[in-house]
Amino acid sequence: MIDVEDLIALVKNYNPRSNSDLIRDAYEYGMRMHEGQFRHSGESYFTHPVAVAAILTEMRLDDATIITALLHDTIEDTRSTWGDISRLFGKEIADLVDGVTKLTNLQLSGAQSKQAENFRKLFMAMSRDLRVILVKLADRLHNMRTIKSMRPEKQVQKARETMDIFAPLAGRMGMQWMREELEDLAFKVINPEARNSIIRRFLSLQKETGDVISQITADIRTELEKQEIEADVFGRAKRPFSIWRKMQEKQLAFSRLSDIYGFRIITQTEMDCYRALGVIHHRWRAVPGRFKDYISQPKSNGYRSIHTTVSGRDGKRVEVQIRTRQMHEVAEAGVAAHWAYRDGVPTKNPFAVDPAHWIESLTDRFGEEDHDEFLEHVKLEMYQDQVFCFTPKGDVIQLPRGATPIDFAYAIHTRLGNSCVGAKVDGIRVPLWTRLKNGQSVEIISASGQRPQATWLDIVVTGRAKAAIRKSLREEDRDRFVRLGRELARVAFEHVGRRVTDKALRTAAKQMSLNGAEELLARIGSAEVSAHDVLAALYPELADKHEDIDPNRPIAGLEADTSFTRAPCCNPLPGERIVGITYRGKGVVIHAIDCPVLAEFEDSPQRWVDLHWHEGRHPAAYSTVLSLTIRHDAGVLGRICTLIGVQGANISDLEFIDRKPDFYRLRVNVELRDREHLHNLLTALEAESDVAQVQRVRDPVLKP
Repeated sequence: MIDVEDLIALVKNYNPRSNSDLIRDAYEYGMRMHEGQFRHSGESYFTHPVAVAAILTEMRLDDATIITALLHDTIEDTRSTWGDISRLFGKEIADLVDGVTKLTNLQLSGAQSKQAENFRKLFMAMSRDLRVILVKLADRLHNMRTIKSMRPEKQVQKARETMDIFAPLAGRMGMQWMREELEDLAFKVINPEARNSIIRRFLSLQKETGDVISQITADIRTELEKQEIEADVFGRAKRPFSIWRKMQEKQLAFSRLSDIYGFRIITQTEMDCYRALGVIHHRWRAVPGRFKDYISQPKSNGYRSIHTTVSGRDGKRVEVQIRTRQMHEVAEAGVAAHWAYRDGVPTKNPFAVDPAHWIESLTDRFGEEDHDEFLEHVKLEMYQDQVFCFTPKGDVIQLPRGATPIDFAYAIHTRLGNSCVGAKVDGIRVPLWTRLKNGQSVEIISASGQRPQATWLDIVVTGRAKAAIRKSLREEDRDRFVRLGRELARVAFEHVGRRVTDKALRTAAKQMSLNGAEELLARIGSAEVSAHDVLAALYPELADKHEDIDPNRPIAGLEADTSFTRAPCCNPLPGERIVGITYRGKGVVIHAIDCPVLAEFEDSPQRWVDLHWHEGRHPAAYSTVLSLTIRHDAGVLGRICTLIGVQGANISDLEFIDRKPDFYRLRVNVELRDREHLHNLLTALEAESDVAQVQRVRDPVLKP
């Protein structure tokens, strides 16, 4: 464990004006609070907070962050309180420690809705003070470095959480070195065989080719010196996980990978960056499509650098990054560069990003979305690399990798996205599902009458576009849902001898905390609220009070040990009048009272059994066949299936009967609760504009 004087010396190296006494007090306080506590490895627990503080000194962070690292587990794991820390070290540090404690208690993996809510809390903590996340990332890095002492199942859980959440977060904050180390440490736990295989192959390659890194580094230095460009040159092999991911993405064997080495040129001035680029491209052949200029188009986290890939010695591809010293400092520290110190004062780095603006860019519009949309937005906006495209006027639009012209349109304005009908990329008309690339110029073609299509949800990748499309689709469906809801409400009210009136609907909406009768009808039509719920709110005494019916004994009038089946010719549903016909060896077969097949048994009255369904709520377990004629168009079948699901029915089988250029005819087996459920589903399907015809199928040929 690093002793207090060594830790203070690490801080003094970049901040001679550091408050050594306060750091010393925090060190002693933390050691005292954690006395008697041990890690899984058997070490004193306090070795962990000290190691976290040491990691943060590598980023040259301020005293408050270093002290927070020393105390970050005291509130959670010891008798210490926020008040104690505030009194001894000040409110700023107490709030930071409290923020780290709350983050530690968040479960960022698990059920989707819970995960989304906890992501909201994560970003709220980040918006209050980003240093909380810096301490948490350093905490996770040290835990991953020492993960071997944990139980195997716990190791896997922590590794997956690191790979899914903390590593991408570090990358989004610009701390690429931390992202790479976190990914590789997690990779070591999740897939050790693959990682060991990469290492073995890499060592074998080194034996065959020698020290390629020092050779290429020397070549680059020689070329730069010829042009009198002052620069530092560094080379390294990429980490095993980075190589593994490239193998997976490109579906290549290790032997076919070429750019597994990376080189970095650190120059004195920005002009020298472009001069060095010219030297590299003059000496070695550039690989097409592998050039990115993040100096003229910086990333939102402040990252600036030129990336190029060239064919080096023996035709091997190598990646070269070129940047100035100040750019390099931001590239190493990311958003944390805002708090970096040098010679006792905060570093005045012109490329450091204001954390408040960075958080705002990351969380923009999150508050308008529901849990699922929020989580989707976070993962898309935070975890993906970016592309930069241009409007016809030359404005730059920043998008995640894989974005389409529709994403581009919504990034400019929601109105333009909603009215998009086509796009031109570099002057050529392209499909809307085209994936955009860096540097392309995009022109959106719009039309006033256009509306977003449901199929767009499968095309776009940005959270903003998905949220806007869903909102438009909800508004478009609202009128249809209101009409459907009114019909469903009418049927439900008539069923109990009441008449549905505007006043009754307004009263029910008020009792159900909804904004008026129209909102209530829309929710009934979209199956968010059932007509039964409305009746229960207005007439509790008339609402169905029966318990759910046992699907194994739904019929009254049979002996307890008598087996029964529903006749396939009519498939009777609860709520319909029924009669049983006895069969030797088959028990009783249940027919609807109007089934044509019953005519065959008029001369055998002894086989008839008087039956009726138990009253109450039956499960959606009764198969019924529907015949549907629907419009032949993209996305129509998907919307119909979704509508059936929204109505609470399950599709158990689907068969195409006829396919024409303009329509499909199909049979759908759905599982329903009762006759009213069938009526509601038929009404919903008839109201759908893409459905030309729908009817229930009864086939007398299908005899028991």
